[in-house]
Amino acid sequence: MTPLRLAPRLLRVAAILLRYQLDDLVDGAHLFRPLKIVRAFLPRPSADVRALPRGARLRLALNELGPIFVKAGQVLSTRRDLVPADVADELALLQDQVPPFPGTEARAIVERELGASVDTLFASFDETALASASIAQVHAATLRDGREAVVKVLRPGIDQRIARDVDLLHALGTLAQRWHPNADKIRPLDVVAEVEKMLSNELDLQREGASASLLRRNFATGVDLYVPEIFWDFSTERVLTLERVHGVSADDVAAIEAAGIDRKRLAEKGVRLFYEQVFRDNFFHADAHPGNIWVDTARVDEPRFIALDFGIMGSLPEADQYWLAENFIALFERDYARIAQLHVAAGWMPGTVRIDELEAAVRTVCEPYFTRPLSQISIAELVVKLFQTARRFELTLQPQLILLQKTLLNIEGVGRMLDPEIDIWAVAHPVLKRILRERYSPRATLREFRRRAPEWLHMAPQIPELVRDALRRVASGEKREVADPVALAAARDDARQTRRLLAFTMLGSALLICAALFATLLPHGFWPAVTAGVAGTLAFVAGWPRGTR
Repeated sequence: MTPLRLAPRLLRVAAILLRYQLDDLVDGAHLFRPLKIVRAFLPRPSADVRALPRGARLRLALNELGPIFVKAGQVLSTRRDLVPADVADELALLQDQVPPFPGTEARAIVERELGASVDTLFASFDETALASASIAQVHAATLRDGREAVVKVLRPGIDQRIARDVDLLHALGTLAQRWHPNADKIRPLDVVAEVEKMLSNELDLQREGASASLLRRNFATGVDLYVPEIFWDFSTERVLTLERVHGVSADDVAAIEAAGIDRKRLAEKGVRLFYEQVFRDNFFHADAHPGNIWVDTARVDEPRFIALDFGIMGSLPEADQYWLAENFIALFERDYARIAQLHVAAGWMPGTVRIDELEAAVRTVCEPYFTRPLSQISIAELVVKLFQTARRFELTLQPQLILLQKTLLNIEGVGRMLDPEIDIWAVAHPVLKRILRERYSPRATLREFRRRAPEWLHMAPQIPELVRDALRRVASGEKREVADPVALAAARDDARQTRRLLAFTMLGSALLICAALFATLLPHGFWPAVTAGVAGTLAFVAGWPRGTR
């Protein structure tokens, strides 16, 4: 039941939705039945509002409801597998901008968090905010050694404000989950949980600093992407101090053109950076809209991007990263059967799905796109359509894949803004193949053996005991089956195969451990390691259960 204390705020939400002629969100979800009585007394939407499309009306309503609802709208804009395209496009325009709080309060917070006066910490500190958002605002400063910096400060009382607003979102989500006719597709409580997690991460500026530090290390050369340095001596969970950088927003085409930067080359770099972050480093900027991606106008001959705001970052489980990369390759090569097989093999769909039906559905989505010139094909749009189609086959999408989808949309948007004729397929395909070739090469596999060798050595003494326990279980299983001769014969065959499998598994494991030891300890142990590794693999193959006739 919705807490009574939230009732006034819920009624305010409903009244604003009605003011923007979003009656279906109130009526269809049965959110506020009492409002039907008083609706006649509420002001009718203006003619200007009534003339707007539904997405624009929803965007204006969320702006009026406040910053947390703007955040929720931004999350919804990424769920193009659930939200209609026209609504998602409008929600993507939401800007998290609020008036700044007084600079004197920011100064006091910095002094309380860093344990010294601002005059002691910095050579200068500008109390006028450079930028202000719902969670924090940014002030210019100069360190004592003369380096320019910016200081990001959390808003006072923001923790309590967010807790109250999240309670309200939970109440709205619960009501929508109960009453909305499409609740099973929209999954409002999942959206609320996603907003809550995002806000929780953004409230920890030390986490943001750590993310920036890792991204900076991944692109340490700074040739294609520059990430500002974090000044840890002046940072806490509520204050983050980092190097000040200068550039223009990636969508400021006029300024980029005036600087003499090759926009085509810059756009291609942007696409390459996306695939390198996702598939090489497995750590990507998940809020890469033009406001957070700048262009360094001082670098004309070798243009580069500048990354800002590291509150929302993404990474994928290793298995999902592999399956996703293979899906992209299959998509580039128009191998629809492979795409269908990969979706099931990855566990994104139940094993009961008919591969031929899924392949036909994928072909139906993709073929109309491939009739266009490659420069006009949007990979992001195609991926969204594929996800929407796959939902009919019980696709389960993880939150990180949704973040990836959002990032792909942003990067493609920036790329096409810089170069409307960019052939994203031609740029992305070789980059992805190169990354996969390097990531899964024999040398990379050997490095992985070396990394895991200590773990295997630690586990090796336990293998005989595990085998003995398994054999004991097999033997006791034989004894329970003596009443049924047919079942007993089958159990004996199973036991024989199990013993064979265990024996060859022990041999294969021992050989692989030897391979790891050769590679790790011998100065010229490459070929002995390879030989032992091949022998271990053959042992596993030899012990694999054979089919019965």
